[in-house]
Amino acid sequence: MSETPDYIKYAASIVPSERQIAWQNMEFYGFVHFGMNTFTDSEWGSGNEDPELFNPENLDCRQWAKLFKLAGMKGMILTAKHHDGFCLWPSKYTEHSVKNSLWENGEGDVVARCAEACREMGIKFGIYVSPWDKHEASYGSGEEYNEFFRNQLKELLTGYGELFCVWFDGACGEGPNGRKQDYDWESYYALVREYQPGAVISITGPDVRWCGNEMGVCRKSEWSVVPYWHSNSELIAAHSQQNVTSPPKKINPTDMDLGSRKVIKKCNRLIWYPAEVDVSLRKGWFYHASDDYSVKSLQKLMEIYYNSVGANANLLLNVPPMPSGKINERDVESLLSVGAQLEIDFRENLAEDSLMQDNRHLDGEHTGQHILNYDPESYWHSGPEPEGSELILDLGDEYDIDKIVLGEHIRTGQQIEKFSLYTQVKGKWKKISSGTVIGYKRICRFDEVRARYFRLVIEKSRCFATISRFEAY
Repeated sequence: MSETPDYIKYAASIVPSERQIAWQNMEFYGFVHFGMNTFTDSEWGSGNEDPELFNPENLDCRQWAKLFKLAGMKGMILTAKHHDGFCLWPSKYTEHSVKNSLWENGEGDVVARCAEACREMGIKFGIYVSPWDKHEASYGSGEEYNEFFRNQLKELLTGYGELFCVWFDGACGEGPNGRKQDYDWESYYALVREYQPGAVISITGPDVRWCGNEMGVCRKSEWSVVPYWHSNSELIAAHSQQNVTSPPKKINPTDMDLGSRKVIKKCNRLIWYPAEVDVSLRKGWFYHASDDYSVKSLQKLMEIYYNSVGANANLLLNVPPMPSGKINERDVESLLSVGAQLEIDFRENLAEDSLMQDNRHLDGEHTGQHILNYDPESYWHSGPEPEGSELILDLGDEYDIDKIVLGEHIRTGQQIEKFSLYTQVKGKWKKISSGTVIGYKRICRFDEVRARYFRLVIEKSRCFATISRFEAY
């Protein structure tokens, strides 16, 4: 057995925070783009819109939350403020908000309605807030605007109960004064950590990264352990650290390889930075009647689900309400069909109460049999020689199977780099699936087989291998 290189040992030691683990467990949640753009039939507003234009005649946040739950989602993220600067809550720091709208005579608060609806339906609530504000006169002024933004952010962090996510995009354009703003990201992050310590800071933040596209797919190998420079905050902090590998001149979030041995060997500082796939149910992010015929089909949505949640990423699906404040019937039908299909696809885990054998394990507390319960802290561990490790599932009888769900114990890091899955046909092992990264969750799909035995072989791993989930459907 050859000695494991130090850079591989280092990569294998990188683990997620508790907030990242809680976020990963959510898997699938919804985005709600709703605001001034909904009423002007645009995607990016000017910031000069009349607040009175915002007037949903039948705002129904309970419908949104209930529909998301029925679709299988575990949370909702609302665009509390988009680039036009219009606030869906009565902010004390601007007149460009619902307090000057016709809706509810200026007494309403969309953020409060959403937070309450999510709590009522048993799903989590998060906010999107754009640092770019095309309305605010102080945008582009430097510290004056940063203070303005922090004040608005604090309102959102302290007024609406527990948040699971604060979602920043990195858009930075001209303000009303024709200048761009130098965002004080570190101070924004500090506020989130102070007032919402359990919330992940996503996309332009240290906890969750953008997968690199809005097509609903992730990479063949979606690593959660990547070089520090893929996170803005880490890049900023690194400027004063001479012992840290210099970032490349051009950092491309769409690169197909972010975490292989070849990539991480070139960097002496790595971070746990898992991927989120964001995609809209429609062509646009805000509602447009002209998009009513562009609503994604069940087939397309399930393909997106399997290529995101099933490939070590979380899925953020955008559902834009109409100007009335309700979700369009076409979208309703599409989402209900997703929930029904997920219920069918994962109705019964046939591996539950089965037998699991292994050819090696760390100790008696980490044998293969420990992965068939639903305790995420009960897992199989290969010990120090992971390559060639095998787990054999015995279902006790033959069943029709077309999906195996695998998951690593990510609290101990992301280790597995290559695996193969086999089933026994007429006494011989036949390969039915293979892959690289497993991570938090990997859904292996294959042509339906009628079989009793399934075998997982770990072909390449970093320092050891773990499996905490092995399900058959």
